[in-house]
Amino acid sequence: MAVPARKTSKAKKRARRTHQGIKVPNLSFDLASGDYRRSHHVSLKGYYKGRQVKE
Repeated sequence: MAVPARKTSKAKKRARRTHQGIKVPNLSFDLASGDYRRSHHVSLKGYYKGRQVKE
């Protein structure tokens, strides 16, 4: 079984966990549907890049 050669410091342990935070999704206002939507995603009304792609 592998055993670490040295004790991991508190700073190194905390640095490992810094990237696990919750991120806010990028929202943009869609002029075609008048709603907010996530970037590079189809809006709830079926619009993508100003035109309707889904009914």
